[in-house]
Amino acid sequence: MQVYRARVFTPVADPFPNGPDATYRYWASGFLAVDDNGRIHSVGDSSEKPEGTIIDLGDDALITPGFIDTHLHAPQLEMIGSYGGHLLEWLNRYTFPTERKFEDPEHAREVALAFYDELLRHGTLAALVFSTIHPQATDIFFEEAERRGFRGIIGKTMMDRNAPDYLLDASPKQSYDESRTLLQKWHGRGLLHYAITPRFAPTSTPELLEAAGQLKKEFPDAWVHTHISENKNEVLWVQSLFPEAEYADVYDRYGLLDEKTVLAHGVWLTAEELHLLAARGARISHCPNSNLFLGSGLFPLFRVLDSGVHVGLGSDIGAGTTPSMFNAMADAYKVQQVQNVSLSPFHLWYLATLGGARALRLDDETGSLEPGKSADFIVIDPHGTPLLSMRTGRAASLVDLLAGLIFMGDDRAVKRSVIAGKIVSER
Repeated sequence: MQVYRARVFTPVADPFPNGPDATYRYWASGFLAVDDNGRIHSVGDSSEKPEGTIIDLGDDALITPGFIDTHLHAPQLEMIGSYGGHLLEWLNRYTFPTERKFEDPEHAREVALAFYDELLRHGTLAALVFSTIHPQATDIFFEEAERRGFRGIIGKTMMDRNAPDYLLDASPKQSYDESRTLLQKWHGRGLLHYAITPRFAPTSTPELLEAAGQLKKEFPDAWVHTHISENKNEVLWVQSLFPEAEYADVYDRYGLLDEKTVLAHGVWLTAEELHLLAARGARISHCPNSNLFLGSGLFPLFRVLDSGVHVGLGSDIGAGTTPSMFNAMADAYKVQQVQNVSLSPFHLWYLATLGGARALRLDDETGSLEPGKSADFIVIDPHGTPLLSMRTGRAASLVDLLAGLIFMGDDRAVKRSVIAGKIVSER
């Protein structure tokens, strides 16, 4: 057994209903014991640590659960920060031409290697991931996740209209067949799972959504991953394509809303749609960085939470400009500040860890440092940069330390990433 010694911080419950008190655990001199199967044996004060191989990380290091990214696009890594335009213009100008390149397996492999390097270097240990329409590229994203020991839920994009011909599935049947083959190969294989992934309603014919719904009916334990109500013009477009239904109803009528559905954005959802999502158990990925970058709007976090919908954080690269979940937390804070709501560092850290795990239905396995769970954690170096060191060195409390890390941390603050007890990235 390996016994890590450092400061240890973990969320253990949702701080939103009643505030952060009693929703986290912190040991200024703590330990995390990992058994030979890569699971957490125990966690607590260092005076109570069990026998084992001691790994002393130093008094300043902080062990915390790995970050969980609930929405991002692997093929868009190379186009992060592409300038100009709101959502629909941006998709046509940058996204679709970039994703076309993934018909080349060598290109897909090159980007996949960089993608997992970046996530692990930034302390993201689990993610819900869009691929492209290309089954071979999707296979490659799965293969590289498996090789790196990454915890991933990945899916081939399904789309058959309102995009360039080169990026459309040939037919709903072909999209179904290719998705089904990938699902049967990868779903539940090690740390990997499959998400049925229609891009969004505007690029989906009713027949394609029906095919996606058929997959969900056949494989009810698979995830569903798509977008909803990101941009006002997008919402109007959906109304013109599906005049008989609200946006959320479009997915619901094809059986695509349940407790394993994750919908990215949800900025402009109506009260009726939120009621439907809560009734179905669907989740929302809040993507503050990309919502700001594309000018999509300010996510009404408390309105969504008060409706009973679970929320996690997403980087949404490439409209999101960094894979850093420190940045996602910082931007989530700012988005609420301009709506006259202040989120504490405990709320933000929960959203990036245990809250994300709950949004992805992975919280039995990961998201917090509790006995029996997988040993998925990161080691944070509060001296990762000179300015960060100055800031955190003056922190007089845990809340001040976490705030300094949230607003000034980046990949340089992540010293080590560990999944299922195995080091997957180290600085």
